[in-house]
Amino acid sequence: MRADEDREYVEYVRVRLPRLHRMAYMLCADAHQADDIVQATLTALYVHWRRAAKADNLDGYVHRIMVRRYLDERRRRWSRVLLGDHVPDAAEAAPGADAGFGERDVLVAALRALPKGQRAVVVLRYFSDLTVEQTAEALGCSTGNVKSQCARGLATLRGAMARVAERERS
Repeated sequence: MRADEDREYVEYVRVRLPRLHRMAYMLCADAHQADDIVQATLTALYVHWRRAAKADNLDGYVHRIMVRRYLDERRRRWSRVLLGDHVPDAAEAAPGADAGFGERDVLVAALRALPKGQRAVVVLRYFSDLTVEQTAEALGCSTGNVKSQCARGLATLRGAMARVAERERS
């Protein structure tokens, strides 16, 4: 890659890295896996930078790479291997800690329960603020598919949040 292309790539990554990491975390709900997905995404972007830089929607191009990396990761057998004999208990919040963490944990658990396609659509639409058309382009599907997956995913999320709210009231 030429020096000017290299600078363009570095600038793009510098500006968008926090947002890409948040998006990856919302897809997989695991910080370490999110790091791996972002790294794989940025590696693929670097390799194909000349083609990507010419894209009409560079962010959409990158989102598509990221979702594909996430889906590829989920398909690998070893991604379901648990290294250790038990899953650690969730850390309890310290007194005076932000009460929003409980809601965030519920939301992340509800996102985790969504099917892969619904999760990808919900994350791209509502956490990455893409339009229906941009989401469809990023996922390589129709706008109708995006709308139906969104509706189903949001209904599932609302149900999960309502169950938690009901438990808190009782």
